[in-house]
Amino acid sequence: MSVRVRIPEPLRRATQGEGTVEVQAGTIAECIDRLEAKYPGMRERLVGDSGELRHFVNVYVNGEDVRFLQGLTTPLNVGDEVSIVPAVAGG
Repeated sequence: MSVRVRIPEPLRRATQGEGTVEVQAGTIAECIDRLEAKYPGMRERLVGDSGELRHFVNVYVNGEDVRFLQGLTTPLNVGDEVSIVPAVAGG
């Protein structure tokens, strides 16, 4: 299933500057696998050693945070939009 993935500015070096890419994926985990295959190094930026999303990375499917859905097993459908959003901290 083809989904659109929005890549934040800090990760665009890995995608040769592309802000939006398309991948064939049925879940968020598969989406990350496809990103890694196309753009080596993406997985380590998104997923920690525990196999879970890094704390400072938020992933949304059509505006819904996957942490409140099914995490990495969140299903994707044709035309869905996946947004990767790094957490912002400051004071």
